[in-house]
Amino acid sequence: MSTKILPYNLKEVLEAEKKALKGQAFELYPDVPTGGLIDVSNYNDGNGKIVSRAKFDMSDEKKIVITELPLDTTSDALLNSIENAYRAGKIKIGAIDDFTTDHCQIEIKLPRGVYAKDVEKALYAYTDCEKSISCQMLVIKDNMPTVMTATEIVKYYAKKLVAIIKDELEYERGQLMEELHQRTLERIFIEERIYKKIEQMKTAEAVNKAVIDGFKPFKKELLREITDEDVERLLKIPIRRISLFDINKNRDEVAAINGRLKEIARRLKHLTDCAVEYLDGMLAKFKPEELERHTQIAKFSAVDVKTVVKRETPLRYDEKGYIGIGVSGGAEVLRVTPYDRIFVMRKSGIYTVCDVPQKLFVDAGMVYVNYAEKEIISEVLFTAIYRDPKTKQAYIKRCRVPSWIMNRDYFIAPDGMEVLHVDTRKNFKFTLNYAKKARAKVLKENFKTNDYIERGLKAQGFKLSTKEVESVEVEKAE
Repeated sequence: MSTKILPYNLKEVLEAEKKALKGQAFELYPDVPTGGLIDVSNYNDGNGKIVSRAKFDMSDEKKIVITELPLDTTSDALLNSIENAYRAGKIKIGAIDDFTTDHCQIEIKLPRGVYAKDVEKALYAYTDCEKSISCQMLVIKDNMPTVMTATEIVKYYAKKLVAIIKDELEYERGQLMEELHQRTLERIFIEERIYKKIEQMKTAEAVNKAVIDGFKPFKKELLREITDEDVERLLKIPIRRISLFDINKNRDEVAAINGRLKEIARRLKHLTDCAVEYLDGMLAKFKPEELERHTQIAKFSAVDVKTVVKRETPLRYDEKGYIGIGVSGGAEVLRVTPYDRIFVMRKSGIYTVCDVPQKLFVDAGMVYVNYAEKEIISEVLFTAIYRDPKTKQAYIKRCRVPSWIMNRDYFIAPDGMEVLHVDTRKNFKFTLNYAKKARAKVLKENFKTNDYIERGLKAQGFKLSTKEVESVEVEKAE
């Protein structure tokens, strides 16, 4: 089990807690002193992911200055990622200098012919200038691991704060009640001269009984029953303190205690207001600049490496029937990236979609190859001329390929058929050569592809003739 909880802004957390106490809605998003930009579209209240970016100063088109770091990144780590991307040939830079002190300042100078707008997306794609961070608020609650949202955690601690304030007030009230009891005991003990009743007592038990009996007429003034500890405390009062006892001072102290008890009773009835007041007190301890948000919330999408990398690697096809970026010699058929996928139609009518291969055998006479993008392939009208091996009768099928599964071989003709020719031209002429038979007068017949309509990929083709076909001749492209 893992957890990933990002830092938050103190003021925003406390303000959110105040809103939680008041029953108001709130939103809470990460914030770090290093600044940067974050997209919180998929944050999911702490259990989704954010996209974080460095902040660039691109006022000079020949230079990019990184002024703020993404979340969860240091200037050293960012520098290393930029240098690694440069060495791998992913980005083009002239020089890089780190002038970071209290604030980030990484300066990237660009080579001749390269401008800031050309490098911006590559920095996001290939370096730590952009990071996608997954978050999970796995916490220990009631001694059990629990996944909570940021909102739930704030509400939980808002309730906990109220409970703590209540406990503290009740504890203080208990202390004050005890102090008030002691002040009342002292006043009665001295004012009513109860201490005089112990002068003739000869045993500790008798002394203890005399003190307790002395308080019986004043039982209604006491807050609780007198204990042996109370008696022991009274007997320890020195004569000097008894002789200098100030009744007015005692009354003032009692009045102060009663005043505080009334305040505590009021606060116990308004615990939420007390909690808000406590949070306001916390906020007041900080300077405004210490509570400012540093990370800017913005709307942007993570840069996909596939959209940044340029198609510069040649894909070659040789006379032996091999295709790939590792094929030496042969003809260049496409320029690709490591992230491309290609669609290959063989002369046998078998077609496949695969990642750009290092070296793949597709047989001589490859019919068609292109990027395996549905927008491209769905525009291609394939024409397949095939025959039934049993009857030798020929058929034509015209169709498009709308979808596929990677690394799986498909057959453009119905199963069991023998493909004679596959073409990607929309219109062309072809000739069927028929088998020589007795009394057969017509041994050749010409056809036009535009005489046959397009059908679905899984549909059967149209029969061209009832005669046995030996071969097909297709007119060459002009």
